[in-house]
Order: sequence, then structure tokens, then C-alpha cells
Amino acid sequence: MDRSRLAGSFAEESLEFQKKILERSGLGDNTYLPDAVLAVPPNPSMQEARREAEAVMYGAIDELLAKTSVNPKDIGILIVNNIVSYNLGGMGCSAGLISIALAQDLLQVHPNSYALVISMENITLNWYFGNDRSKLVSNCLFRMGGAAILLSNKRSDKRRSKYELVHTVRTHKGSDDKCFSCVTQEEDANGKVGVTLSKDLMAVAGDALKTNITTLGPLVLPMSEQLLFFGTLVGKKLLKMKVKPYIPDFKLACGRAVLDELEKNLHLSDWHMEPSRMTLYRFGNTSSSSLWYELAYSEAKGRIRKGDRTWQIAFGSGFKCNSAVWKALRTINPAKEKNPWMAEIDNFPVDVPRVATIG
Repeated sequence: MDRSRLAGSFAEESLEFQKKILERSGLGDNTYLPDAVLAVPPNPSMQEARREAEAVMYGAIDELLAKTSVNPKDIGILIVNNIVSYNLGGMGCSAGLISIALAQDLLQVHPNSYALVISMENITLNWYFGNDRSKLVSNCLFRMGGAAILLSNKRSDKRRSKYELVHTVRTHKGSDDKCFSCVTQEEDANGKVGVTLSKDLMAVAGDALKTNITTLGPLVLPMSEQLLFFGTLVGKKLLKMKVKPYIPDFKLACGRAVLDELEKNLHLSDWHMEPSRMTLYRFGNTSSSSLWYELAYSEAKGRIRKGDRTWQIAFGSGFKCNSAVWKALRTINPAKEKNPWMAEIDNFPVDVPRVATIG
């Protein structure tokens, strides 16, 4: 807030609006912003954007290669979110799982290969310095961060791999006008570029989620849950019975949730929501890499046991909802793990007050 005041471009009511959003956002005091945004005056240049990208990508890749002892020359496939390649440009927060699905497809036709997926959020050129409230919200939520993920189809790697990819499900609602325009980068009345978040966003996200889990359900739910789910669906749609939609018990299938809005509808507990809430508090929304911070939290807490299934679900502009289900190939020992949480994992969870949202 101090730097925003010194920037000199925000009206007083816009500063107060951002302050209220920040107080209710669930973000803590240790999230990361790039130097270009914190500078006085701000310096959102292409050179600074490259510095931010290099700091995040090189840091993640260096640690990944050190952990896996893989020679970079042995990696035959490279997927970087937010570049225009294989139509991944503009995928937003959902790009991480689309990238995993793409890597999976490519590894089907390239035997004995590695695929490297890099997911990140770049803030420098996306900080909004205007006074349009619909564009100010993104300043209060998104933060700098990234992750690197290595996938392999080599038989020899199975014994040292953490997870096996079981399913990916992609849902794209771009054919609907409300879905297509609910997250849009555009100029305000004064020519300042920002990302507008539509008031339809939550309704759009809910519809995309419904479609995604309806597709995912038969793939991961036990037979008892599938029968209840589809029995209710048939009764409601075909027989016109007045019955409440049956919400599957996804804890029987995956037991990991990503977004706070899922808690009530999917009957998830605070324990299930903890990785998501703590990631938002500690690191903020790092876009497509957030899911990996959440999985790393579960590993650091010693929650991942051999045979466990983990459900990752991501929402993004377009509008898209994508899921990936992984099976743990071994129990993750936090004492031998290196990830962003390890130096401070004993400080979590912390209490993040739940307050009403701003209209």
C-alpha cells in the first residue's frame, strides 16, 4: 500500500478499495512481487519483465535438475506456459494442467523421453496503475512465483518417480459469450492496460466445474458413488423427478481440493482445504503454478502416502476448468524433501480469518 501511494497514479478511493481487498484476500505478508513494481517510481519495462521471468524460471529449473540429476541434454520436450505454442498462449491459471496433458500426449509418441513443464506468473508488465475497480482486484491477488515439473516415460524412472499420471480432463466453455469475456485484458478509459474480472466470474466457474467433475467422476469414483450420482442424474433429467442433485463424495476418490469455493459443495473439510488456503496466504495466487505449491505443501506435511490419489483442479480465462489425477508411487518423506515450504512448514497452518467479500 505504501508503494501504491508513492506510485502517484491511484485515486484515494482506489487505494482504499485495494486496501479492503487485501485485508479480505487471504494473502499473508510474505508473498513476492518483482522489483519493477516495488520501485519508486515503478518501472514496468520489457527488460524488467525478463529479469522476473529469469529469476523464477532459472531458479525452479536449477533446483529440479539438481533434485533429479537429469542432464538437460536428455530432455526432448519443453513446455513453457504463456508462450504461444501448441495454443497454450492465453490459457491463464489453467495452463499448468493443459501443459501436463500436452506433455502426456507427446510422451505417447516419443519413447524413452523426458518432458519439462514450466509454469509461472509474471507480474511486471501486468500490474495495473489505473482506477478501474474491475481491474484493481488482480493487483491484490496475483504474485510472483513458478514451478518446474519433469515427466518421463522411461521404465527405469518408475522406481524413483513420485507420481503416476492417471487422468486428465479438460473443460472449455469459450463458445459461451459470458465465459469468453469473464476475464479480459483491455485498456481502461485512460488507456491504462489491465485485466478485467467480470461479475459473472463465479457463476461461470461454477458451471465449468460442474461439467468437469461430471466428466471426471466416472473415471475416479468408486462404483457405489457412480451409481448414486448417475441414478440421481437420470431421475432428474429423464424422469423429471424433483430430486436434489447428488454431490459425489470426492473424498472417496481424490481427497484434495484447490479452490475455497469447492469446500461447501463437495463437502470438504478444513484439512482438505488447508494446502490451498496456506498457499494463497504464503505465496498468493501464482497463476498456473499455484497447484504445485499446494502439492508441495501436502508433501512437506507428510500427507502423501503410497497409493494415495491427488486431484488437481484449475480454473482459467477462456473460460476453462481442467483436472489432473495422480497416484502416489511412494510415500513422500518430508525429511528428505526439498521444496519451497521446508524451511517454514512447522509454522503452518495459520489462522486466516474468513470475512465477507466486497461487492
